[in-house]
Amino acid sequence: MRSAPIEAGNNRIEIGSRIRAARQQQQMTIDDVAQASGLTRGFLSRVERDLASPSVATLIALCDVLSLDVGSLFQAPEVHLVRNDERLRLNLGGVDSTDRLVTPRRESRVQVVRSEIGPDGHGGEERYSLAAEVEVVHVLSGSLEVEFSHKRFTLEAGDSLTFDGREPHTWRARGGRPAEVIWVLAPALWSA
Repeated sequence: MRSAPIEAGNNRIEIGSRIRAARQQQQMTIDDVAQASGLTRGFLSRVERDLASPSVATLIALCDVLSLDVGSLFQAPEVHLVRNDERLRLNLGGVDSTDRLVTPRRESRVQVVRSEIGPDGHGGEERYSLAAEVEVVHVLSGSLEVEFSHKRFTLEAGDSLTFDGREPHTWRARGGRPAEVIWVLAPALWSA
């Protein structure tokens, strides 16, 4: 029996950008890595641009300098797609507001919610707080007023406001017209 030839797949793994990202995260220059690894600056530059393929021994030495697990260079990135028609509808307690989760249900690092707020929509008469260290609201259309105990902010389309989600606040649509906003909460308040 004859063996069939092995064909290379088209799914070439490009590790250069991951090596460059690890180097930059550690605030190292190519010269720093070259000196620590004994490799040339030019070779490292070509590796980072996926123009050269390091040997296994060179890759291990490079990963040692960058404190990287060699296997992590070859893992598929974690990417989750949420289609518009698959977004989970939420009830966040707002009046005249439809809220949908934009991020995956299981995401625990950050949560993004898109709200369609009617002309009379508001977050309630009483201020509330969330267990989020950071809350960002970005107005896509319309106008939104965000109220804290010490100040009110009126946001128009394109405006964003960043604040501590634990600070008591409420919000309402302004100008007798609907608003569409994005809320970003970090860390996520819940995950399914």
